[in-house]
Amino acid sequence: MSCETLSSANSKRSLGISRRPHPAQWQQMKSDTSPEATCRTETMASVSTSARLNKAVRQQYMSLPQGEKCQVTYIWVDGTGEGLRNKTRTLDAEPTSVEDIPEWNFDGSSTYQAEGSNSDMYLIPVCMFRDPFTLDPNKLVLCEVMKYNHLPAETNHRHSCNKVMEKVREHCLWFGMEQEYTLLGTDGHPFSWPLQGFPAPQGPYYCGVGAKNAYGRDIVECHYKACLYAGVKIYGTNAEVMPSQWEFQVGPCEGIEMGDHLWVARFLLHRVCEDFGVVASLDPKPIKGNWNGAGCHTNVSTKQMREDEGLQYIEKAIDKLGKKHKEHIKVYDPRGGEDNLRRLTGLHETASIDDFSAGVANRGASIRIPRQVGKDKRGYFEDRRPAANCDPYTVTMAIAQTCLIDLKEEKVEDIN
Repeated sequence: MSCETLSSANSKRSLGISRRPHPAQWQQMKSDTSPEATCRTETMASVSTSARLNKAVRQQYMSLPQGEKCQVTYIWVDGTGEGLRNKTRTLDAEPTSVEDIPEWNFDGSSTYQAEGSNSDMYLIPVCMFRDPFTLDPNKLVLCEVMKYNHLPAETNHRHSCNKVMEKVREHCLWFGMEQEYTLLGTDGHPFSWPLQGFPAPQGPYYCGVGAKNAYGRDIVECHYKACLYAGVKIYGTNAEVMPSQWEFQVGPCEGIEMGDHLWVARFLLHRVCEDFGVVASLDPKPIKGNWNGAGCHTNVSTKQMREDEGLQYIEKAIDKLGKKHKEHIKVYDPRGGEDNLRRLTGLHETASIDDFSAGVANRGASIRIPRQVGKDKRGYFEDRRPAANCDPYTVTMAIAQTCLIDLKEEKVEDIN
């Protein structure tokens, strides 16, 4: 029996990478050299080995009491501007606020942030959350990274973003960011896609239900619960247009809070995927061809926009964004627009990277005004240009500065 035929037959028995066997079954499968067993192993090859460890054994230790001690996991953005790092230490008591968590340090030469001859970097706690993996009283803490001279690291965009947000505080600037991502195996192959060929064309997957349409819902629901437990302001989630692609939304958040909560939501996503043995990719165009890319659509409103007749302020903001389109594209992905060049083609619900446009209910525009907002004459607008792997601090900082700070006073690129 061929692997292709076997794959079809086994789908009725729920075999494959979407379901792990019992450890005893796995040992038996490894010793089985039959063609059927070989095909089964190949369908599971993209799931990490660590995900197959016995979780019952782990739970025995996780249930042990820890006395008055508290585990605090420090989280930071590394030198790539996309990757997240973390390490954990013990505190003598549960912190009541982020001010109770001490500064720490790490080896920046191992995170693309320093040279070995002067590698110590400082972790400055800025935002605290509950830990959904080791549970109360343990904490997660998001940190800014400072260099040896206590200046912000090159990829610490939070520091400059916070200055801008303080400057526009009176406008009560709200954000909501829609984080799209794609589930992959550890071999880079899309999760649950056929090993050879492609799934059916796009159509049934967006907000879909059923084994043929929704790939990886267990991961999505576990991530949602983890965010709620941690205190992340997750708003919702849904399956996206491309199979194995999903989205979660964070917000509304005011000012600097947007970047803080989205980075921690990303950390939780990667951490949940680690438990399942798969990878969450934020690549803006993970699969070439007639498949949707992945963005991080950013919803924006000020106090004036949310009030009666606020549409006029939305239109003024959009006019300002149009004048700074090229500058925004440069900070809407970590590579100065190169990643978005693959995504913003004018196809697959995107506008062209070279053109700026706006419209009511138009998902092919740079800026979308929701139909209800157009009807109510107040509300928010959606910037559809940011890539899935954008830094939320640079995106929200650029929007705040362009829309709310006099264009003659500062330029977008001056705050990066």
